[in-house]
Amino acid sequence: MKLAELASILGATCHGDPNQEITGVEGIEKAGPGQLTFLANPKYTPFARTTRAGAVLVTEDFEPIAAATLRTANPYLAFARAIDLFHPAPHYPPGIHPTAVIDPTAVIGADVHIGAYVVIEAGAVIGPGTILLPHVVVYPQARMGRECLAHAHAVVREGCQLGDGVILQNGAVVGSDGFGFAKESDGAWHKIPQSGAVLLGDKVEVQANSCIDRASVGNTEIARGVKIDNLVQVGHGSSVGANTLLCAQVGLAGSSGVGKNVVLAGQVGVVGHSFIGDGVVVTAQSGVPGDVAPGSVISGSPAFEHRAWMRSIAAFRRLPEIAKQVRKKP
Repeated sequence: MKLAELASILGATCHGDPNQEITGVEGIEKAGPGQLTFLANPKYTPFARTTRAGAVLVTEDFEPIAAATLRTANPYLAFARAIDLFHPAPHYPPGIHPTAVIDPTAVIGADVHIGAYVVIEAGAVIGPGTILLPHVVVYPQARMGRECLAHAHAVVREGCQLGDGVILQNGAVVGSDGFGFAKESDGAWHKIPQSGAVLLGDKVEVQANSCIDRASVGNTEIARGVKIDNLVQVGHGSSVGANTLLCAQVGLAGSSGVGKNVVLAGQVGVVGHSFIGDGVVVTAQSGVPGDVAPGSVISGSPAFEHRAWMRSIAAFRRLPEIAKQVRKKP
């Protein structure tokens, strides 16, 4: 693809030979002639000055460099679109594999792809253009919207509802039972029926082996545009606001509330019946013990304001020295 054509598709301004041929994409440290790379993190600026790449996606005000540049307001997003161009997703033509088991009361939309050994149970609804890859199971009365994609071994449990464009990666489980038990007089645990459902908004993605639990009453709700990483646990009756990111191994206890545009970094744990306000960032391995005000950045376990936590950690490292000095004092 010519550099000028690529710039036009990505909405970027071309600085360099417009006829240069671009044949693929690569990271800035490994890219060679004919490949497109990008710079979004200032930490990698030195690599931009020495890269062998055919062209570099940079911000509009980035310094001139030897390589050709495509200048845009958001190089990272433009690079993501470039990957789509050079590595398009597999195409799954409409059709139903002969080994699929589909209840006669299920409703199957137009142009769906249903792979080998898929099971669709009574009263389920599969929207037009949806793709179900091998061994996906859709329980009774579950509903999937238009143009969803469920990878192998994903499960949508009874009564759950998925919006349009939802992606379920391998092994994702939507609507598994919430962890609810009542103690009997003899100490045994009596299972509390989980009668609620899970509701996923449009454009939600649930990645590999993550679980979103149904509640005993009411629903667990994940709003439009939420992205849930691998090995995440969303507890029963929780709610997550639009465009929030739950990174790997995040755990939300039951009835947690998370606002819009929140980022919970890897291994964050959130106590039940708490609410995290809009725009909050919680750094990795933090434990959230209660409500968090909108716009906060917090760290630690128990988590508190990030800058105060950084000062506390700096002081913590000096505790042995401080203790030694205290012991020396008369």
